Amino acid sequence: MVSTPNHDWRENTDYLNREELRLALLTGMQALVNMLEIRDPYTAGHQRRAANLAGAIARQMELPRSSYNAILIAATLHDLGKIAVPSEILSKPGPLTEAEFNLLQTHPQVGCEILQPIKTPWPIATIVLQHHERLDGSGYPQKLVGTDILLEARILAVADYVEAMTSQRPYHTAHSLPETLASLQKDSAALFDQEVVQACLTVFETDFDFSQEAELHF
Repeated sequence: MVSTPNHDWRENTDYLNREELRLALLTGMQALVNMLEIRDPYTAGHQRRAANLAGAIARQMELPRSSYNAILIAATLHDLGKIAVPSEILSKPGPLTEAEFNLLQTHPQVGCEILQPIKTPWPIATIVLQHHERLDGSGYPQKLVGTDILLEARILAVADYVEAMTSQRPYHTAHSLPETLASLQKDSAALFDQEVVQACLTVFETDFDFSQEAELHF
């Protein structure tokens, strides 16, 4: 059963206040996450945890509120484009074929196209499009290099990597957090922004865990 407001909303001509806007945005985001979770619960849970880490990294870097909100929203929805990837590929227990991997690599572009019509003050669709780009140009889909990648996307890339590596998936066993962070610190200079990497390491030194919910701030 669909619930309706208990006041006569048709006669309410006041603009929404900030809390109502925040709630509308959050519930809209949750609806999109729920849609994806029906197909792939691994992906939906991953988005929430990666968003919590990305928000913590942004706070550690003392980024302005606009960047923080952009990162948090984009991170919550960053794998939305996987709705176009067959579920048998998302849950395949072994290595992907070249054709399957090529199809999987379309998800940032698809996510960007889904989010592009939504008008916000933040470049949400662009951050989603760029979250698999790497500093050396080895990422996808645009092969961007260095600061051609938005800082917010560079933060999401690190959070996405750490959460994915430390989580159980059909196609790989979970790595320990110390092992993942050591790999991030040692082998990532060509791939990830080192200021972001250092902020991520500092976040975990303060006893962060992925269940610590990040909140939007208007």
